[in-house]
Amino acid sequence: MATAHHLIIRNMVCDRCRAAVAGVLEMQSLPVKHIELGEVELLRPPLAEELEALRGALRKVGFELVDDRDSMTIARIKAAIVNLVHHDGEMKGRVKLGEHLSGLINKEYSGLSALFTQVEGITIEQYFLLQRLERVKELIKYGELTMSEIADRAGFSSVAHLSTQFKKLTGMTPTAFKEIGGGRMPLDQVSGR
Repeated sequence: MATAHHLIIRNMVCDRCRAAVAGVLEMQSLPVKHIELGEVELLRPPLAEELEALRGALRKVGFELVDDRDSMTIARIKAAIVNLVHHDGEMKGRVKLGEHLSGLINKEYSGLSALFTQVEGITIEQYFLLQRLERVKELIKYGELTMSEIADRAGFSSVAHLSTQFKKLTGMTPTAFKEIGGGRMPLDQVSGR
């Protein structure tokens, strides 16, 4: 019986990304067991030439196969945060980010945090906040919710807390952002740099 093989893929941040990667894997005739944001589980390890062909095919559509352990860990942290903020529905209440990530990645949070900061130049918490603010921008653009509902869905304790963080990082209030029809950043490009 064949054993499963995991691949970490950078820039998988949405369901369309998942579909695009699934299409690439199908075109490469690689047997897929499961696809998550940032991670693919194959039914068997790919041969060296299959892996290189996959690497090139993924690159052509904006993804990157991650090889080294530290990069894999960073990619998994980012995918977990994007999934939590943008795809797991409402973030009502506080999320214990350290516990959440440690549980998903099976590593101590202090080690994850130190690695992330060293490689990315910002803390995991800052990255989490930046992703939450992108979610806020998305919800503002939809124009369907009150600021109180948006704050609640993005995991902020109040509209005042949301407004303070929003202004600190964007230079404008959420209301000003809404009035000027401000833009959003692609999720795979969110960083503190």
